Amino acid sequence: MNVTAGFRLAISTLIFASAGTAVAQDTTDDAADVILTIEEQWERVQDGDTDWLDEELLDRFSGWPSHAPAPRSKASTGKWNRFFETQRKMVEHELFFQNIVIHGDVAVAHYFYTSASEDKNGDVEVDNGRYTDVLVRTEDGWKFLAWHGGDDD
Repeated sequence: MNVTAGFRLAISTLIFASAGTAVAQDTTDDAADVILTIEEQWERVQDGDTDWLDEELLDRFSGWPSHAPAPRSKASTGKWNRFFETQRKMVEHELFFQNIVIHGDVAVAHYFYTSASEDKNGDVEVDNGRYTDVLVRTEDGWKFLAWHGGDDD
């Protein structure tokens, strides 16, 4: 192999290796952004922020909590969220991400959760469950398109 051919091979290898690293880095960054978006949504609920629903859910959102008889639209999710806010308040939570798949501008995140909620009488209940969230990348960041899950009981 002459020097020129060796140089070309080295440059080609470097370019291909860098491209693979960039793709892997983008996927890692996207997964971190998805985790941050989901964590922020849970934090906003815990903080009593009622604007999260309009800001975080896409208009065509469809979510199916395990306790609901059917999937809920964005409007229905808002209605039931407002009702449950009058019944109890989340006081703590922790999320345990299991798997995140990014495909283009779509992300699927599977995770377990533990949350503690206080009812109107001051009684605290701790729930454990799981969710699968589907998010779509928009100009304003990742937004929820769908979710399914809830308490494991």
